[in-house]
Amino acid sequence: MNYPLVSVVLPTYNRGKYIEKAIESVWRQTYKNIELIIVNDGSFDNTQELISKLSQENPKIIVLTNEKSSGMVNALNRGIKVARGKYIARLDDDDVWLDDKKIEKQVDFLENNKEYVLVGGGVIKVNDQGKEIVRYILPEKDKDIRKTILSNNVFIHSSVMFLKGTFKKTEGYREDFGFFADWELWLHMGKYGKLYNIPSFFVCYLDNEDKKIGNSHDIQIRRKLKENIKMKKNYKNYYTGYQRAILFSFLSYIYSFIPFRKPISKIVFRIKKKFYGFS
Repeated sequence: MNYPLVSVVLPTYNRGKYIEKAIESVWRQTYKNIELIIVNDGSFDNTQELISKLSQENPKIIVLTNEKSSGMVNALNRGIKVARGKYIARLDDDDVWLDDKKIEKQVDFLENNKEYVLVGGGVIKVNDQGKEIVRYILPEKDKDIRKTILSNNVFIHSSVMFLKGTFKKTEGYREDFGFFADWELWLHMGKYGKLYNIPSFFVCYLDNEDKKIGNSHDIQIRRKLKENIKMKKNYKNYYTGYQRAILFSFLSYIYSFIPFRKPISKIVFRIKKKFYGFS
């Protein structure tokens, strides 16, 4: 079999503490026809030193360096632009791939199901002490994804693999959508083909939002409400549940102002499971 090249794109910013574990999880993959593109987005810790050393030891590692930080969106687009692979796999610098056959499974699926353009998988979220917070499998089939994706991003960014050819048909990651940029990209790619989530736990996701000053996730939800609604309006003809999606945008906005949410977090997650089809 002639195995297609997979380009793993890993942007990083001041993650010297975590990035080696992320990179190690790439080389543990059973699928070997891989290149790793690391975009150092202006880090000022020891990240550059670490990745430079690793790239000297491994010719499959390509390092792109931004002298000043240009943001995640620009770093991602730069990395994908130089990627040579038929498929793009994403990994964040503080996440780890759990399943050593992740790439193998995704390539096999896409090679044998040509109508699909994007495939993801399940997630285990942990805090910065490594303690598990929650694990879940996202909606699997295209028809189920299309019922919920306007209301909620049902792809974990570090779990996805997609066709570079389809990516080139879109506008790439769009900076105007901020941290919704990956969600907007999935919606756009869904215009050209089917979407799928393999029901396996693919990624260990570090969730440290509560540690950030002012909780940046909440702040972006408030700042990007207009863009969030615009995004859903742009794709309402390709997916179902537009009215519900707009309602959820406003509910997320209101929820972002609620302090001390830990006591009700389990209830909220149960509601999300019911509406979004998590298992």
